[in-house]
Amino acid sequence: MKRLFVTTSFGAVALCTLLLAPIQGCTDLTETPPSQITKGNFFRSEGEVLAALAGVYHPLIGTTGEGDYWGSSEVSTDEIVVPTRGQDWYDNGSWLDLHRQTWTATSSATLSYFNNAWNNAFGGVARANVLLDAIKGGSVPNQASIEAEARALRAFYYYTLMDLFGGVPLATTSEIKERPRATRDSIFKFIESELLAVRPDLPLTRTAANNGRFTRGAVDAILASMYINAGVFTKDAGGFSATTYNSCAGINVAGGKTACQAAVDRVDSILNSGVYQLADTFAKNFRADNNLSPENIFVVKFAAATDLGFNMLQRTLHYSQFNPSPWNGFSILAQTYNAFDSLDRRRKVFLVGPQVNVETGQPVEDRAHNPLVFTTTIANVTAATEGEGVRIYKWPADPGHVAQNNGNDFAWFRLSEMYLIKAEAKLDGAAGSSTPLALLRAVRARAFATDTLSAVTLPVILRERLFEFASEGKRRQDLIRFGVYTQPWEFKTGPEGQEPKRVLMPIPQGQIDANPLLNQNTGY
Repeated sequence: MKRLFVTTSFGAVALCTLLLAPIQGCTDLTETPPSQITKGNFFRSEGEVLAALAGVYHPLIGTTGEGDYWGSSEVSTDEIVVPTRGQDWYDNGSWLDLHRQTWTATSSATLSYFNNAWNNAFGGVARANVLLDAIKGGSVPNQASIEAEARALRAFYYYTLMDLFGGVPLATTSEIKERPRATRDSIFKFIESELLAVRPDLPLTRTAANNGRFTRGAVDAILASMYINAGVFTKDAGGFSATTYNSCAGINVAGGKTACQAAVDRVDSILNSGVYQLADTFAKNFRADNNLSPENIFVVKFAAATDLGFNMLQRTLHYSQFNPSPWNGFSILAQTYNAFDSLDRRRKVFLVGPQVNVETGQPVEDRAHNPLVFTTTIANVTAATEGEGVRIYKWPADPGHVAQNNGNDFAWFRLSEMYLIKAEAKLDGAAGSSTPLALLRAVRARAFATDTLSAVTLPVILRERLFEFASEGKRRQDLIRFGVYTQPWEFKTGPEGQEPKRVLMPIPQGQIDANPLLNQNTGY
Protein backbone atom coordinates (compact mmCIF):
# COMPACT_ATOMS: atom_id res chain seq x y z
CA MET A 1 0.00 0.00 0.00
CA LYS A 2 1.29 3.44 -0.91
CA ARG A 3 -0.02 6.62 0.75
CA LEU A 4 -0.13 9.70 -1.43
CA PHE A 5 -0.72 13.24 -0.16
CA VAL A 6 -2.41 15.48 -2.69
CA THR A 7 -3.41 19.11 -2.36
CA THR A 8 -6.69 19.44 -4.20
CA SER A 9 -6.86 23.19 -3.81
CA PHE A 10 -3.97 24.82 -2.07
CA GLY A 11 -6.20 26.17 0.66
CA ALA A 12 -7.95 22.87 1.47
CA VAL A 13 -5.75 19.81 1.81
CA ALA A 14 -7.06 16.29 1.18
CA LEU A 15 -5.48 12.99 2.11
CA CYS A 16 -5.69 10.38 -0.59
CA THR A 17 -4.73 6.71 -0.30
CA LEU A 18 -3.65 4.88 -3.42
CA LEU A 19 -3.96 1.08 -3.29
CA LEU A 20 -1.68 -0.68 -5.72
CA ALA A 21 -2.62 -4.21 -6.74
CA PRO A 22 -0.04 -6.88 -5.81
CA ILE A 23 2.21 -7.86 -8.67
CA GLN A 24 1.73 -11.62 -8.13
CA GLY A 25 -0.25 -13.13 -10.95
CA CYS A 26 0.25 -10.24 -13.41
CA THR A 27 0.49 -11.52 -16.97
CA ASP A 28 0.48 -8.30 -19.04
CA LEU A 29 4.18 -7.45 -18.91
CA THR A 30 3.71 -4.48 -21.24
CA GLU A 31 1.53 -2.60 -18.70
CA THR A 32 3.02 0.58 -17.30
CA PRO A 33 3.13 0.32 -13.49
CA PRO A 34 0.76 2.87 -11.92
CA SER A 35 3.62 4.30 -9.82
CA GLN A 36 5.81 4.99 -12.87
CA ILE A 37 5.14 8.58 -13.81
CA THR A 38 6.62 9.81 -17.06
CA LYS A 39 6.13 12.83 -19.27
CA GLY A 40 4.22 10.59 -21.65
CA ASN A 41 1.59 9.38 -19.19
CA PHE A 42 1.37 12.37 -16.89
CA PHE A 43 1.64 16.16 -17.04
CA ARG A 44 -0.91 16.19 -19.86
CA SER A 45 -3.35 18.58 -18.22
CA GLU A 46 -3.29 21.50 -15.84
CA GLY A 47 -4.78 19.31 -13.11
CA GLU A 48 -1.98 16.76 -13.39
CA VAL A 49 0.66 19.48 -13.36
CA LEU A 50 -0.93 21.10 -10.31
CA ALA A 51 -0.90 17.76 -8.51
CA ALA A 52 2.83 17.52 -9.17
CA LEU A 53 3.26 21.13 -8.05
CA ALA A 54 1.60 20.24 -4.75
CA GLY A 55 4.43 17.76 -4.25
CA VAL A 56 6.94 20.59 -4.66
CA TYR A 57 5.16 22.51 -1.91
CA HIS A 58 5.15 19.53 0.45
CA PRO A 59 8.75 19.89 1.77
CA LEU A 60 7.78 23.31 3.11
CA ILE A 61 6.14 21.38 5.95
CA GLY A 62 9.50 19.85 6.78
CA THR A 63 11.20 23.24 7.08
CA THR A 64 9.01 23.98 10.13
CA GLY A 65 9.84 20.71 11.89
CA GLU A 66 11.52 20.44 15.27
CA GLY A 67 14.30 18.34 13.73
CA ASP A 68 14.79 20.35 10.55
CA TYR A 69 15.46 23.97 9.55
CA TRP A 70 13.20 25.46 12.24
CA GLY A 71 14.70 23.39 15.06
CA SER A 72 18.24 24.08 13.90
CA SER A 73 17.49 27.80 13.75
CA GLU A 74 15.92 27.97 17.22
CA VAL A 75 17.53 25.44 19.55
CA SER A 76 21.03 26.54 18.51
CA THR A 77 20.32 30.03 19.91
CA ASP A 78 19.57 31.93 23.12
CA GLU A 79 15.82 31.46 22.62
CA ILE A 80 15.06 27.79 23.10
CA VAL A 81 16.51 24.79 24.88
CA VAL A 82 15.29 21.20 25.00
CA PRO A 83 16.17 19.95 28.49
CA THR A 84 16.48 16.30 29.35
CA ARG A 85 13.53 15.32 31.55
CA GLY A 86 14.11 11.86 33.02
CA GLN A 87 14.01 9.45 30.09
CA ASP A 88 12.53 12.07 27.78
CA TRP A 89 14.37 14.23 25.24
CA TYR A 90 17.90 12.96 25.78
CA ASP A 91 17.94 11.56 22.24
CA ASN A 92 21.60 10.56 22.34
CA GLY A 93 22.50 14.04 23.57
CA SER A 94 21.50 15.63 20.26
CA TRP A 95 19.38 18.50 21.64
CA LEU A 96 22.07 19.65 24.07
CA ASP A 97 24.70 19.19 21.34
CA LEU A 98 22.62 21.60 19.24
CA HIS A 99 22.00 24.18 21.97
CA ARG A 100 25.57 24.17 23.29
CA GLN A 101 26.99 24.36 19.75
CA THR A 102 29.32 21.43 20.34
CA TRP A 103 28.40 19.71 17.09
CA THR A 104 30.90 18.14 14.69
CA ALA A 105 30.45 16.69 11.20
CA THR A 106 29.53 13.35 12.78
CA SER A 107 27.90 14.32 16.08
CA SER A 108 24.31 13.54 17.00
CA ALA A 109 22.87 16.98 16.19
CA THR A 110 24.48 16.96 12.74
CA LEU A 111 23.45 13.42 11.88
CA SER A 112 19.88 14.19 12.95
CA TYR A 113 18.82 17.80 12.47
CA PHE A 114 21.32 19.23 9.99
CA ASN A 115 21.06 16.10 7.87
CA ASN A 116 17.25 16.37 7.93
CA ALA A 117 17.45 20.01 6.83
CA TRP A 118 19.84 19.10 4.01
CA ASN A 119 17.75 16.17 2.77
CA ASN A 120 14.39 17.94 3.03
CA ALA A 121 15.54 21.03 1.15
CA PHE A 122 17.30 19.07 -1.57
CA GLY A 123 14.22 16.87 -1.79
CA GLY A 124 12.25 20.02 -2.58
CA VAL A 125 14.85 21.05 -5.16
CA ALA A 126 14.64 17.62 -6.80
CA ARG A 127 10.85 17.71 -6.95
CA ALA A 128 10.94 21.15 -8.54
CA ASN A 129 13.51 20.04 -11.11
CA VAL A 130 11.52 16.94 -12.07
CA LEU A 131 8.41 19.04 -12.65
CA LEU A 132 10.24 21.75 -14.56
CA ASP A 133 11.98 19.23 -16.82
CA ALA A 134 8.72 17.39 -17.46
CA ILE A 135 6.70 20.41 -18.54
CA LYS A 136 9.47 22.08 -20.51
CA GLY A 137 8.15 22.88 -23.96
CA GLY A 138 4.62 21.96 -22.95
CA SER A 139 1.46 23.96 -23.38
CA VAL A 140 -0.75 23.39 -20.33
CA PRO A 141 -2.90 26.35 -19.27
CA ASN A 142 -1.12 28.84 -17.00
CA GLN A 143 2.19 27.10 -17.66
CA ALA A 144 4.31 30.24 -17.16
CA SER A 145 2.77 30.85 -13.74
CA ILE A 146 3.19 27.21 -12.71
CA GLU A 147 6.83 27.20 -13.80
CA ALA A 148 7.31 30.42 -11.84
CA GLU A 149 5.93 28.77 -8.69
CA ALA A 150 8.19 25.75 -9.03
CA ARG A 151 11.25 27.95 -9.55
CA ALA A 152 10.31 30.18 -6.62
CA LEU A 153 9.90 27.15 -4.36
CA ARG A 154 13.26 25.81 -5.51
CA ALA A 155 14.79 29.19 -4.72
CA PHE A 156 13.34 29.14 -1.20
CA TYR A 157 14.75 25.67 -0.54
CA TYR A 158 18.13 26.99 -1.65
CA TYR A 159 17.63 29.98 0.65
CA THR A 160 17.41 27.62 3.65
CA LEU A 161 20.46 25.66 2.48
CA MET A 162 22.50 28.82 1.91
CA ASP A 163 21.53 30.07 5.36
CA LEU A 164 22.59 26.91 7.21
CA PHE A 165 25.49 25.57 5.15
CA GLY A 166 26.79 28.38 2.93
CA GLY A 167 27.78 27.11 -0.50
CA VAL A 168 26.03 23.93 -1.65
CA PRO A 169 25.73 21.96 -4.91
CA LEU A 170 23.57 23.76 -7.46
CA ALA A 171 21.16 21.54 -9.40
CA THR A 172 18.80 22.99 -12.00
CA THR A 173 17.92 19.77 -13.83
CA SER A 174 16.66 16.38 -12.70
CA GLU A 175 19.81 14.65 -13.91
CA ILE A 176 21.18 12.44 -11.14
CA LYS A 177 24.90 13.04 -10.80
CA GLU A 178 27.50 14.18 -8.31
CA ARG A 179 27.89 17.95 -8.19
CA PRO A 180 30.56 20.09 -6.50
CA ARG A 181 29.70 22.88 -4.09
CA ALA A 182 29.05 26.27 -5.58
CA THR A 183 30.24 29.25 -3.57
CA ARG A 184 27.79 30.89 -1.21
CA ASP A 185 27.85 34.04 -3.31
CA SER A 186 26.96 32.00 -6.41
CA ILE A 187 23.99 30.46 -4.60
CA PHE A 188 22.93 33.95 -3.44
CA LYS A 189 23.06 35.25 -7.01
CA PHE A 190 21.18 32.21 -8.33
CA ILE A 191 18.35 32.66 -5.84
CA GLU A 192 18.19 36.38 -6.54
CA SER A 193 18.13 35.94 -10.31
CA GLU A 194 15.50 33.20 -10.13
CA LEU A 195 13.16 35.22 -7.91
CA LEU A 196 13.53 38.35 -10.02
CA ALA A 197 12.94 36.35 -13.21
CA VAL A 198 9.75 34.62 -12.05
CA ARG A 199 8.23 37.57 -10.19
CA PRO A 200 6.34 39.00 -13.24
CA ASP A 201 4.66 35.64 -13.86
CA LEU A 202 3.28 35.39 -10.32
CA PRO A 203 0.02 37.05 -9.26
CA LEU A 204 -0.20 39.86 -6.76
CA THR A 205 -2.86 37.98 -4.78
CA ARG A 206 -4.49 34.56 -4.64
CA THR A 207 -8.07 33.50 -4.12
CA ALA A 208 -9.05 32.06 -0.75
CA ALA A 209 -8.99 28.57 -2.25
CA ASN A 210 -5.37 29.07 -3.29
CA ASN A 211 -4.15 30.72 -0.10
CA GLY A 212 -0.53 29.74 0.54
CA ARG A 213 0.62 29.61 -3.08
CA PHE A 214 3.48 31.87 -4.14
CA THR A 215 2.76 35.52 -4.90
CA ARG A 216 4.88 38.52 -5.82
CA GLY A 217 4.75 39.56 -2.19
CA ALA A 218 6.35 36.26 -1.13
CA VAL A 219 9.12 36.81 -3.67
CA ASP A 220 9.69 40.35 -2.40
CA ALA A 221 9.80 39.16 1.22
CA ILE A 222 12.45 36.51 0.53
CA LEU A 223 14.51 39.02 -1.44
CA ALA A 224 14.23 41.61 1.34
CA SER A 225 15.49 39.01 3.83
CA MET A 226 18.35 38.05 1.53
CA TYR A 227 19.39 41.65 1.02
CA ILE A 228 19.40 42.58 4.72
CA ASN A 229 21.56 39.47 5.29
CA ALA A 230 23.80 40.13 2.28
CA GLY A 231 26.77 40.91 4.53
CA VAL A 232 26.60 37.25 5.57
CA PHE A 233 24.97 35.48 2.65
CA THR A 234 27.43 36.66 -0.02
CA LYS A 235 30.47 35.33 1.85
CA ASP A 236 31.77 31.87 2.62
CA ALA A 237 33.17 30.87 6.02
CA GLY A 238 35.72 33.39 7.24
CA GLY A 239 34.52 36.05 4.81
CA PHE A 240 32.37 37.83 7.37
CA SER A 241 32.78 38.61 11.04
CA ALA A 242 31.42 36.28 13.69
CA THR A 243 31.78 39.00 16.34
CA THR A 244 30.68 42.27 14.72
CA TYR A 245 27.60 43.48 12.89
CA ASN A 246 27.54 42.44 9.23
CA SER A 247 25.90 45.29 7.36
CA CYS A 248 24.21 45.17 3.98
CA ALA A 249 26.01 48.43 3.11
CA GLY A 250 28.69 48.38 0.43
CA ILE A 251 27.43 45.16 -1.19
CA ASN A 252 26.06 45.56 -4.70
CA VAL A 253 23.27 43.31 -5.94
CA ALA A 254 21.21 43.02 -9.11
CA GLY A 255 20.57 46.36 -10.78
CA GLY A 256 23.71 47.92 -9.30
CA LYS A 257 22.01 48.93 -6.04
CA THR A 258 23.44 48.35 -2.62
CA ALA A 259 21.85 45.45 -0.78
CA CYS A 260 20.49 47.90 1.81
CA GLN A 261 18.71 49.95 -0.81
CA ALA A 262 17.45 46.83 -2.56
CA ALA A 263 15.99 45.63 0.75
CA VAL A 264 14.11 48.91 1.19
CA ASP A 265 12.85 48.76 -2.39
CA ARG A 266 11.50 45.22 -1.93
CA VAL A 267 9.78 46.22 1.31
CA ASP A 268 8.29 49.30 -0.32
CA SER A 269 6.96 47.12 -3.12
CA ILE A 270 5.10 45.08 -0.50
CA LEU A 271 3.89 48.13 1.42
CA ASN A 272 2.69 49.86 -1.75
CA SER A 273 0.96 46.78 -3.17
CA GLY A 274 -2.19 47.40 -1.14
CA VAL A 275 -2.40 43.66 -0.36
CA TYR A 276 -0.99 43.49 3.15
CA GLN A 277 -1.49 45.34 6.40
CA LEU A 278 -0.55 44.77 10.01
CA ALA A 279 -3.14 42.70 11.84
CA ASP A 280 -4.92 44.73 14.52
CA THR A 281 -3.94 42.14 17.13
CA PHE A 282 -0.74 40.12 17.37
CA ALA A 283 -2.70 36.91 18.01
CA LYS A 284 -4.47 36.97 14.62
CA ASN A 285 -1.23 35.92 12.94
CA PHE A 286 -1.08 32.58 14.74
CA ARG A 287 -4.60 31.27 15.42
CA ALA A 288 -6.18 28.37 13.59
CA ASP A 289 -7.90 30.89 11.29
CA ASN A 290 -4.69 32.81 10.58
CA ASN A 291 -5.25 32.21 6.88
CA LEU A 292 -7.42 35.32 7.28
CA SER A 293 -4.59 37.45 8.68
CA PRO A 294 -3.78 40.38 6.35
CA GLU A 295 -0.20 40.33 7.62
CA ASN A 296 1.07 36.89 6.68
CA ILE A 297 2.96 37.02 3.39
CA PHE A 298 4.51 33.59 2.86
CA VAL A 299 3.06 30.72 4.85
CA VAL A 300 3.34 26.98 5.14
CA LYS A 301 -0.17 25.55 4.91
CA PHE A 302 -1.42 23.09 7.50
CA ALA A 303 -4.76 21.37 7.94
CA ALA A 304 -6.64 19.76 10.82
CA ALA A 305 -6.37 16.36 9.14
CA THR A 306 -4.38 13.21 9.78
CA ASP A 307 -0.66 13.74 9.12
CA LEU A 308 -1.26 17.23 7.67
CA GLY A 309 -1.38 19.40 10.80
CA PHE A 310 0.94 21.71 12.70
CA ASN A 311 2.34 19.98 15.78
CA MET A 312 3.98 22.86 17.67
CA LEU A 313 1.80 22.17 20.72
CA GLN A 314 3.24 18.66 20.97
CA ARG A 315 6.77 20.03 21.19
CA THR A 316 6.15 22.49 23.98
CA LEU A 317 3.18 21.66 26.21
CA HIS A 318 3.15 19.35 29.21
CA TYR A 319 1.77 15.83 28.86
CA SER A 320 -1.49 16.84 30.56
CA GLN A 321 -2.29 20.06 28.71
CA PHE A 322 -3.73 18.76 25.44
CA ASN A 323 -5.21 15.65 23.86
CA PRO A 324 -3.33 13.74 22.52
CA SER A 325 -0.66 14.02 25.19
CA PRO A 326 2.12 16.46 24.19
CA TRP A 327 5.80 15.65 24.55
CA ASN A 328 6.82 18.23 27.20
CA GLY A 329 10.02 19.32 25.51
CA PHE A 330 10.94 22.72 24.12
CA SER A 331 11.36 25.55 26.62
CA ILE A 332 12.08 29.25 26.35
CA LEU A 333 15.24 30.32 28.17
CA ALA A 334 14.79 32.44 31.27
CA GLN A 335 17.00 35.17 29.79
CA THR A 336 14.70 35.39 26.78
CA TYR A 337 11.52 35.54 28.85
CA ASN A 338 13.03 38.13 31.19
CA ALA A 339 14.09 40.32 28.26
CA PHE A 340 10.43 41.16 27.55
CA ASP A 341 8.92 44.26 29.10
CA SER A 342 6.20 43.19 31.52
CA LEU A 343 3.82 45.58 29.71
CA ASP A 344 4.52 44.03 26.30
CA ARG A 345 1.39 42.13 25.21
CA ARG A 346 3.55 39.81 23.12
CA ARG A 347 4.82 38.29 26.36
CA LYS A 348 1.43 36.59 26.68
CA VAL A 349 2.52 33.91 24.22
CA PHE A 350 4.59 32.37 27.04
CA LEU A 351 3.17 30.05 29.70
CA VAL A 352 4.50 30.48 33.26
CA GLY A 353 3.09 29.71 36.70
CA PRO A 354 0.08 27.42 37.44
CA GLN A 355 -1.12 25.65 34.31
CA VAL A 356 -4.39 24.48 32.80
CA ASN A 357 -5.49 22.22 29.99
CA VAL A 358 -5.48 24.54 26.97
CA GLU A 359 -8.70 23.02 25.63
CA THR A 360 -10.82 22.83 28.78
CA GLY A 361 -9.26 25.56 30.93
CA GLN A 362 -9.19 23.16 33.89
CA PRO A 363 -6.15 23.03 36.22
CA VAL A 364 -3.80 20.15 35.51
CA GLU A 365 -1.30 18.10 37.49
CA ASP A 366 2.11 16.67 36.81
CA ARG A 367 2.57 12.90 36.77
CA ALA A 368 3.15 12.86 40.55
CA HIS A 369 -0.31 14.45 40.95
CA ASN A 370 1.04 17.82 42.09
CA PRO A 371 -0.39 21.01 40.56
CA LEU A 372 1.54 21.73 37.37
CA VAL A 373 3.54 24.96 37.63
CA PHE A 374 5.93 26.21 34.95
CA THR A 375 9.00 27.96 36.37
CA THR A 376 11.03 30.56 34.51
CA THR A 377 14.30 28.84 35.39
CA ILE A 378 15.77 25.40 34.78
CA ALA A 379 18.15 24.33 37.53
CA ASN A 380 19.79 21.45 35.66
CA VAL A 381 19.27 21.19 31.92
CA THR A 382 20.39 17.55 31.96
CA ALA A 383 17.90 16.56 34.67
CA ALA A 384 14.98 18.97 34.47
CA THR A 385 11.67 18.43 36.23
CA GLU A 386 8.36 18.28 34.37
CA GLY A 387 7.48 21.86 35.17
CA GLU A 388 10.80 23.62 34.68
CA GLY A 389 11.02 26.06 31.81
CA VAL A 390 8.78 28.65 30.18
CA ARG A 391 6.68 27.24 27.31
CA ILE A 392 5.70 28.82 24.03
CA TYR A 393 1.99 29.02 23.23
CA LYS A 394 2.14 31.34 20.25
CA TRP A 395 0.07 29.06 18.01
CA PRO A 396 -2.97 28.20 20.16
CA ALA A 397 -4.89 24.95 19.91
CA ASP A 398 -7.15 24.57 16.90
CA PRO A 399 -10.70 23.89 18.17
CA GLY A 400 -11.15 21.56 15.21
CA HIS A 401 -7.86 19.70 15.58
CA VAL A 402 -7.65 16.05 14.60
CA ALA A 403 -5.40 14.33 17.15
CA GLN A 404 -2.19 16.38 17.14
CA ASN A 405 -2.96 17.97 13.78
CA ASN A 406 -3.79 21.66 14.14
CA GLY A 407 -4.76 23.85 11.20
CA ASN A 408 -2.69 26.90 12.16
CA ASP A 409 -0.53 28.02 9.24
CA PHE A 410 3.12 28.86 9.89
CA ALA A 411 4.31 32.17 8.42
CA TRP A 412 7.92 32.33 7.34
CA PHE A 413 7.43 36.00 6.46
CA ARG A 414 5.05 38.55 7.98
CA LEU A 415 4.57 42.21 7.20
CA SER A 416 5.93 43.25 10.60
CA GLU A 417 9.30 41.80 9.60
CA MET A 418 9.29 43.93 6.48
CA TYR A 419 8.92 47.03 8.68
CA LEU A 420 11.90 45.98 10.77
CA ILE A 421 14.01 45.08 7.73
CA LYS A 422 13.36 48.53 6.30
CA ALA A 423 14.26 50.20 9.59
CA GLU A 424 17.53 48.27 9.78
CA ALA A 425 18.42 48.99 6.15
CA LYS A 426 17.80 52.70 6.71
CA LEU A 427 20.13 52.67 9.70
CA ASP A 428 22.67 51.10 7.38
CA GLY A 429 22.34 54.08 5.02
CA ALA A 430 19.52 53.26 2.62
CA ALA A 431 17.16 55.99 1.46
CA GLY A 432 13.39 55.82 1.67
CA SER A 433 10.29 57.15 3.34
CA SER A 434 9.56 56.70 7.07
CA THR A 435 12.10 56.86 9.85
CA PRO A 436 13.33 53.76 11.72
CA LEU A 437 11.52 55.05 14.81
CA ALA A 438 8.21 55.38 12.96
CA LEU A 439 8.60 51.88 11.51
CA LEU A 440 9.26 50.28 14.88
CA ARG A 441 6.44 52.17 16.53
CA ALA A 442 4.05 50.93 13.86
CA VAL A 443 4.93 47.33 14.80
CA ARG A 444 4.88 48.00 18.55
CA ALA A 445 1.54 49.83 18.54
CA ARG A 446 -0.43 46.65 19.17
CA ALA A 447 2.04 45.47 21.84
CA PHE A 448 1.92 48.48 24.18
CA ALA A 449 -0.87 50.69 25.46
CA THR A 450 1.70 53.50 25.56
CA ASP A 451 4.94 53.15 23.66
CA THR A 452 7.92 54.81 25.32
CA LEU A 453 10.46 53.95 22.61
CA SER A 454 12.22 57.21 21.71
CA ALA A 455 15.26 56.18 19.68
CA VAL A 456 16.27 53.31 17.41
CA THR A 457 19.72 51.78 17.19
CA LEU A 458 20.88 48.47 15.79
CA PRO A 459 20.77 46.77 19.22
CA VAL A 460 17.21 48.04 19.63
CA ILE A 461 16.25 46.41 16.33
CA LEU A 462 17.84 43.10 17.37
CA ARG A 463 15.86 43.13 20.62
CA GLU A 464 12.67 44.09 18.80
CA ARG A 465 13.11 41.16 16.43
CA LEU A 466 13.36 38.88 19.47
CA PHE A 467 10.12 40.24 20.91
CA GLU A 468 8.22 40.10 17.62
CA PHE A 469 9.50 36.81 16.16
CA ALA A 470 10.27 34.59 19.17
CA SER A 471 10.07 30.95 18.10
CA GLU A 472 9.44 31.82 14.42
CA GLY A 473 12.76 30.45 13.17
CA LYS A 474 14.50 33.82 12.80
CA ARG A 475 16.84 33.98 15.78
CA ARG A 476 19.93 32.17 14.45
CA GLN A 477 19.98 34.29 11.31
CA ASP A 478 19.63 37.48 13.36
CA LEU A 479 22.35 36.60 15.86
CA ILE A 480 24.79 35.79 13.07
CA ARG A 481 24.08 39.02 11.21
CA PHE A 482 24.55 41.04 14.39
CA GLY A 483 27.78 39.21 15.28
CA VAL A 484 26.58 37.67 18.56
CA TYR A 485 25.88 34.05 17.62
CA THR A 486 29.15 32.87 19.15
CA GLN A 487 28.63 34.65 22.47
CA PRO A 488 27.88 32.58 25.61
CA TRP A 489 24.32 32.21 26.82
CA GLU A 490 22.38 30.11 29.28
CA PHE A 491 23.54 26.47 29.07
CA LYS A 492 26.06 27.39 26.34
CA THR A 493 29.24 28.44 28.11
CA GLY A 494 31.94 26.15 26.69
CA PRO A 495 34.70 27.30 24.34
CA GLU A 496 33.33 25.26 21.42
CA GLY A 497 30.27 27.44 21.10
CA GLN A 498 32.42 30.55 20.82
CA GLU A 499 34.34 29.35 17.77
CA PRO A 500 33.79 31.48 14.62
CA LYS A 501 33.13 28.36 12.52
CA ARG A 502 29.76 27.92 14.27
CA VAL A 503 28.17 30.54 12.01
CA LEU A 504 27.89 27.75 9.43
CA MET A 505 26.71 24.23 10.11
CA PRO A 506 28.96 21.35 9.05
CA ILE A 507 28.06 19.39 5.96
CA PRO A 508 26.88 16.04 7.42
CA GLN A 509 29.63 13.51 6.86
CA GLY A 510 27.20 11.10 5.24
CA GLN A 511 26.54 13.64 2.49
CA ILE A 512 30.26 13.96 1.79
CA ASP A 513 30.63 10.17 1.78
CA ALA A 514 27.83 9.98 -0.80
CA ASN A 515 29.26 12.79 -2.95
CA PRO A 516 33.06 12.97 -2.93
CA LEU A 517 32.91 16.26 -4.87
CA LEU A 518 31.69 17.96 -1.68
CA ASN A 519 34.16 19.67 0.62
CA GLN A 520 33.58 20.39 4.30
CA ASN A 521 33.01 23.84 5.81
CA THR A 522 36.13 25.40 7.31
CA GLY A 523 36.99 24.14 10.79
CA TYR A 524 34.97 20.92 10.64
